Amino acid sequence: MSIEVKIPAVGESISSGVVSVWHKKSGDFVNPGDALFTLETEKVSTEIVAENAGVLEAKAAEGQEVKIGEVVAIIDDSKVPEVIPPAEKKATLGEKKKQPIPPETKAPVASKQKSTGAEVLSPAVRRIVEEEHLEPAKISGTGKDGRLTKGDVLAAHPEEEKEDRDRQAEPGTERFTRKKMSPLRRKIAAQLVMAQQTAAILTTFNECDMSAIQELRAKSQEGFTKKNGIKLGLMSFFIKAAVEALKAVPVVNGRIEEDDFIQNNFYDIGVAVGTERGLIVPIVRDADKKSFAELELDIAGYAVKAREGKLKIEDLQGGTFTISNGGVYGSLLSTPILNPPQSGILGMHKIMPRPVAIDKKVEVRPMMYLALSYDHRAVDGKEAVTFLIKVKECIEDPKKLPLDF
Repeated sequence: MSIEVKIPAVGESISSGVVSVWHKKSGDFVNPGDALFTLETEKVSTEIVAENAGVLEAKAAEGQEVKIGEVVAIIDDSKVPEVIPPAEKKATLGEKKKQPIPPETKAPVASKQKSTGAEVLSPAVRRIVEEEHLEPAKISGTGKDGRLTKGDVLAAHPEEEKEDRDRQAEPGTERFTRKKMSPLRRKIAAQLVMAQQTAAILTTFNECDMSAIQELRAKSQEGFTKKNGIKLGLMSFFIKAAVEALKAVPVVNGRIEEDDFIQNNFYDIGVAVGTERGLIVPIVRDADKKSFAELELDIAGYAVKAREGKLKIEDLQGGTFTISNGGVYGSLLSTPILNPPQSGILGMHKIMPRPVAIDKKVEVRPMMYLALSYDHRAVDGKEAVTFLIKVKECIEDPKKLPLDF
């Protein structure tokens, strides 16, 4: 019996995705729970697993865009290998050794395969033969025992297919290459354009002295790591500082919805994470109620899931404010773009030793520029500056934060 593998619904408003990579190939035997392929959507990547055992026949190519509900593979469960108990298996093997080999089995297998036609074709080869209307009998097989391989039938493609392969065989000779944007990249592009078109974005800047934070981390790092099994990073300090600033200036923690302003009385902070697929923003829930250790564990867990493409839709939804750290890439100063429908985003940057005036003396201190982009429709300039100064005060004097380590 053939069982269809369909693209499942992976979230509201998502109607399609891209088969980014097959983990199993046509002709492979799969067991229930085996990862078949990775589906990349505009929000997350999801591994689709087999629900039944059998031989896989892929119907969609890597990089192909597929619709929700579309059949992308078939699993033939009639080819499940029979499980023989060990005792019976030994007896069966003993009987086979005693039995003489019939003369007809000594005939060359290749000649036998030529006479069977499509019966000896693998699922992948059969699909190409059917799609290109090829005649297997007229194609020379280079596989084991004369079996037709995928390369054999590809070589029998029309002339234009051969020309395409010839062009691909000489990388670097093209003046440009064209490839389809991934669903995630298309979503990011649409969101950024929408943010610029629908919000009155303005950015205000400040700088903060990182000396106190660096001294506190150095002093507490060993004990914190030993106690919690994770290092004390910078992001947890900025999340705590942002929460304190949001409490002091609540309007930054709100959003505009049509003709209404929605004031959020909870603190779900988005932490922007850069991946090979693009920038994503997982949400640290109830950041005001979590300890430094819990924040660091959340951030580390999201980073691992993001790299492995295992973030879920719910991990990315519902944030009230976002923090983006361009400093990890060496950015000295930038103007972050809002993450709609939020009204504010805090940009962290590279820590640079710079000369600053301290008590009328010039000293070299580790300094970081801070940037707050905000929706001027909801947040006034005074409120934005007050918010940023509150963040600066909490970072320069960590005792103003609820330290719990």
